[in-house]
Amino acid sequence: MSHEVPPLSPSEAASFRRDLTAAVREAHLPSLLAVMVQLSGDFTLLDGPFRPRRVRGPGDHDGGGLPEEDQERLREQAVDLLVAHRCGELAPAPDLSPQDVLTVLSACTGEEVPAEEAEMLAEELGVLSRQVPALAAAEVEDAPHALIIGAGFSGLCAAVRLAQAGFSYTIVEKNPEVGGTWFENTYPGCGVDTPVHLYSFSFTQSADWPTYFARQPEVHKYLIGVADEYGVRDHIRFGTEVEAATWDDESQHWTTRLRLPDGSTEEISTPVVISAVGLLNRPAYPSLPGLDDFDGPVVHTGDWDNSLDLTGKRVAVIGTGASAMQLVPAIVGTAAHISVFQRSPQWIIPNPNTTKSVTAATQFLMAEVPHYLGWYRLRQAWTFGDRLHPMLRIDPEWPHQDRSINAANERHRVFLTRYIERQLEGRPDLIAACVPTYPPYGKRPLLDHGWYDALKRPDVTLVADGVARVEGNTVVAAGGERVEADVIVLATGFQTLDMLGPMEIRGRSGASLRETWGPDDARALLGMTVPDFPNFFILFGPNTNAGHGGSHVMSVEMQVRYVLKLLVRMTREHHGSVEVRTETFEAFNEELDRALARSIWSHPGMNTYYRNAKGRIVTNVPWTNAEYWHRTLEPAPDDFRMTGPR
Repeated sequence: MSHEVPPLSPSEAASFRRDLTAAVREAHLPSLLAVMVQLSGDFTLLDGPFRPRRVRGPGDHDGGGLPEEDQERLREQAVDLLVAHRCGELAPAPDLSPQDVLTVLSACTGEEVPAEEAEMLAEELGVLSRQVPALAAAEVEDAPHALIIGAGFSGLCAAVRLAQAGFSYTIVEKNPEVGGTWFENTYPGCGVDTPVHLYSFSFTQSADWPTYFARQPEVHKYLIGVADEYGVRDHIRFGTEVEAATWDDESQHWTTRLRLPDGSTEEISTPVVISAVGLLNRPAYPSLPGLDDFDGPVVHTGDWDNSLDLTGKRVAVIGTGASAMQLVPAIVGTAAHISVFQRSPQWIIPNPNTTKSVTAATQFLMAEVPHYLGWYRLRQAWTFGDRLHPMLRIDPEWPHQDRSINAANERHRVFLTRYIERQLEGRPDLIAACVPTYPPYGKRPLLDHGWYDALKRPDVTLVADGVARVEGNTVVAAGGERVEADVIVLATGFQTLDMLGPMEIRGRSGASLRETWGPDDARALLGMTVPDFPNFFILFGPNTNAGHGGSHVMSVEMQVRYVLKLLVRMTREHHGSVEVRTETFEAFNEELDRALARSIWSHPGMNTYYRNAKGRIVTNVPWTNAEYWHRTLEPAPDDFRMTGPR
């Protein structure tokens, strides 16, 4: 709701006070304190008894480590201040500066947030705008039309921001509905591993999330709402897939061949093409001898068959990544028996909110209290994001490189190991199989959705081995163990390294992206632009995944702004194309590879989908979210070659 509302009448104020007094019993007090400071402008509130203590361990720590009597006083003062605000009795406070945001967040988390985070976090809170100023009316007529490939998070973000800036666009989406991976992935238990209040657009927040880590139907509903709210649906061609796109230097347009719903093809011409297909759009199927001859259903979590009934079935789950860790707890008790084949164990992070519902009182606070949702979300942006980055940097002087990479990483290893041992107490066999030997965060960090509870059940067996082959209705592990199954579930991830496949994108020279990159070595300036491919932009492309944590959505918003600023410059200077200079591209990738070599993902102790066949890290960005923000804030004019006029 908007907080630009008329003052409450006396009777309305009394009702609001009653509802608010009840709701603040469940408030996240550090966020509530931040609201009080922002509304009142009284920064002395941060220095008194209400200043939260630093509380260690997972979870929100709603009380902020305060004694109960101080918690109660904070609630009472908050109610008085908020009622006064709603009644128009509170003098407007000065707008917060980025440094003010940093000051409040540091106080309310009990730790010093680095200065370089200030502007990025101020944008996330809405103190600074991330929106690119719109073109003037006379400029709109000359603005290039953009073709967007995909209507998931990235495509919807691009569409909304393009329209706000005055650009026209068309989206082609291979599915019959928006959502991308959140339309396609419907396996039992599917959901986010990022707090959902953070895993959403900064420009469209929701106070109505029913859980803190939302399930697929809730995320998909949110994306449908975004498409409808911003009128994006009218610009989408559903059931339409891009087969190829070719740049024509004479016309300075892309000719894109589309596969239509009826199987026929069509070619369209546009000046700009934006790929928003992302990394997680095509399932990776393992090459297992005998799999095609399996006697029963074989289903991939990324292409789930919703008609599949697992009741009373013996289910073999191949893989122990994010989808398996959500699927298995969701189907225990339905399947007769589940056998999980684990090639390597995973580090799992506990969080008490993974299965927790958002109460009506909390939804009331997020909807009715100005800035409360914003501060709660901002705390998550720091806690689940750049706060974790230092433990992913290799300390060459650290003596225990076999198990951890620095002192902070070692502390996490000890904490997570103890968590596993507590969860699996009395099961030394499972402990031995489930404690990884590589450093924490070397692979994608996962959340415990009931994984260890599921493994302890008598109807679940962990096979600590990969799969060698399938014989009839039997899955044979690499170590020789044989498991009979009625259904095989492939929880084997996506073809993350084959970026933009199977599209054939041909640039100025006639070479394709596949020929330029090879099969698994995608590279782009800041993940977005490649020499020889003018007016072609990639969202969630190579080396843009924040492997240390944070929100993919935040990163995409940064990328969309960067692309928009290039398009605005093209329009205002009447250029026909923009193309990154080869020397800029090469210098960036040399710097990128040096930084990646100092990151945990280069550790030799594990294999991940982050690395290609030569060991190069293709998916992840080595820098903090804040540094990526600074790098993408303004495209450097000298980094690009502009041609034209149109």
